[in-house]
Amino acid sequence: MQWLPISQQRYSLAEGPFWDAEGQTLYWADIVGRMACRLSPDGYRQWQLAEPVSAFIPCNRGDALVTLTSGVYRLDLASAEAEPVLERFCVADATPGNRANEARCDAQGRLWLGTMQNNIAENGGDLPITRRSGGLFRVDPDGSVTQLLSDLGIVNTLLWSEAGDRVICGDTLDESLYVHRVADDGRLVDRDAWAGPHPRGAPDGSAMDAQGYVWNARWGGHCLLRFAPDGCLDRIVELPVSHPSSCVFGGPNLTHLYVTSATPGETANELDGAVLMADVGISGMPCTRFAG
Repeated sequence: MQWLPISQQRYSLAEGPFWDAEGQTLYWADIVGRMACRLSPDGYRQWQLAEPVSAFIPCNRGDALVTLTSGVYRLDLASAEAEPVLERFCVADATPGNRANEARCDAQGRLWLGTMQNNIAENGGDLPITRRSGGLFRVDPDGSVTQLLSDLGIVNTLLWSEAGDRVICGDTLDESLYVHRVADDGRLVDRDAWAGPHPRGAPDGSAMDAQGYVWNARWGGHCLLRFAPDGCLDRIVELPVSHPSSCVFGGPNLTHLYVTSATPGETANELDGAVLMADVGISGMPCTRFAG
């Protein structure tokens, strides 16, 4: 499996990759660099934002959502990169000192957003995490917000079963991935441990392939772990970066796996901070745009 960077650019903390099949376009964010990034057939663009941004997700109406510390905003994709035009859509988590982290849309195009205590200083350095103040929220197309979980550490990974009746959601502080049942009224119930701690790093973002296997980026672990649908470890996929942060399937046949990564504070290797791509020979599940 040959992993190659999609460009020469390196990011402080690339995260939240999203593949838009209709436009054959990759979206991602640099949380610490405060950038919303997009690579399309027309070329590369990055919008410089005033706050940390954890996700960049296109919408059905033609703009995109960006998840910032102060709320969820709509970004006008026609606006200038140095002067992005933003419109606040909603505030999912009003807890002082929290910031957005993981964000994905379910099959209905609703945004699920995980939050955490802010761990990024104004200068981009690290702040300690001292409390479990994070939550998981669902944002509907009309902007209404429903809190689904509370008292979380660092929410990472949001993946749904094909039927939509289960969701896999991780907590990096617990070094574990959990599975919840989605009740008929939308509540999350019956949490069970799905994949526990592993010596190869802590669980970060994930992608699901068409066979129901989960490819989980391992923060600090130099690898992805591929888990079977029952949570058992299937294989270890080595990577040329030390801190992979998330991944997504893309390409014309959804067989390309894109992996975002971070540049660690310690000595970095040549590819740390790159967005990587490899053809893994297995088709993935498509991403869903925000329905609003």
